[in-house]
Amino acid sequence: MRFARGVVFDIPKDAPRLWLHSASNGEVTSARSLIDEALARDPSLHVIVTTNSETARALVIAWDMARVHPCLAPLDFRGVVTRFLNAAAPCALIVIENEMWPNRFNICAARAIPVIVAGARMSERSAKRHALLSSVLGGTLRTTLNAITALAALDAESEQRFLQMGFPSHRLLPRMNLKSGVSLGAVDPDTLTRFKSAFVRDETLLAASTHEGEEKIVIAAFSDILTKHPKARLILAPRHPSRRNEVSALLDKAGLQHASRARADAPDATPVYLADTLGEMALWYQLAGSCFVGGSLVERGGHTPFEPEQFNSAIIHGPHVSNHSLAYRALNAAHGAVRVHDAQSLAAAWDSMLAHPQQMHDLAQTAHHALDPLRMSGAGYDAFWTALAKATDRTGFARKM
Repeated sequence: MRFARGVVFDIPKDAPRLWLHSASNGEVTSARSLIDEALARDPSLHVIVTTNSETARALVIAWDMARVHPCLAPLDFRGVVTRFLNAAAPCALIVIENEMWPNRFNICAARAIPVIVAGARMSERSAKRHALLSSVLGGTLRTTLNAITALAALDAESEQRFLQMGFPSHRLLPRMNLKSGVSLGAVDPDTLTRFKSAFVRDETLLAASTHEGEEKIVIAAFSDILTKHPKARLILAPRHPSRRNEVSALLDKAGLQHASRARADAPDATPVYLADTLGEMALWYQLAGSCFVGGSLVERGGHTPFEPEQFNSAIIHGPHVSNHSLAYRALNAAHGAVRVHDAQSLAAAWDSMLAHPQQMHDLAQTAHHALDPLRMSGAGYDAFWTALAKATDRTGFARKM
């Protein structure tokens, strides 16, 4: 599929198609509301969702939606993109966050296919990298930016960086933070009841969306916690469940007994529960009074704080939070999260919360108030759909639901 050879979509010939690209798990999850809305606004529409990873594609497949067609994204070579567009024939391309591909954008522009970027994120590091590439490749960056029909930045900092890079200001839409309003979906009531009976929320710690290098830190911190709080439980949810064997080996090495969701093990028998499945984060957040947000103790930019906040789980994070810098600044300014930098400080944060559960509750409430002003406005949402309707000449997209 990455080379778009022999691509065939099971879509009626005359049905309108929208191409939505979201790189990985977080972007796919945040895009779900846009996909649902697009399908509701245009009952004849089919949405082709491309991702960069198999795990993200699996998330979309698990939705089991009749008019949604998941596949891996075409590689950014002219011939490959051309073959993909010939098969897909989309009325527009919607890109989530920070996926800027020169051939993809420029070929769409040459075919008069609108390109709209939603929640466009541009960190300081990415801006410097683009500036360096621009100095080497000449006008490639300018041409790519000019191919974008409309862009809604994630935040004021990203917006300013896009303008400094040369993006035309008249093509800016109101800012969109899709992850601020993400809905993770309902949890099966029987499953929730069964797991709630096994986990005491004030004694349960969640390490969510962890990356390679973080599990070792989390495991060391939790091993220390068990010496002081023997009833404590840890739910360890690696960002990529395919790493389950690697994470399981780390737990074995530390002498920590653990059960596995993928193996359908009973949830009440061990101090550590390995949440090694896709699409169940809503369950884990509801079980844990405190959540360490992964991708923040290693240089991955940190994952969204809006998900644990949505479930009133007290937020702990590391120093690497450039992906959501504005949100974490707001949290830290309001004392609505705890910043840690290693196993020792993570253990100290957990120790304090387990010893004083009210601290967890207060942190969660403070986080809610701190993040409220950053949520995406209805005006921004409406402006996005109006821009899409205008660009595609499909008035149904502008219809309020």
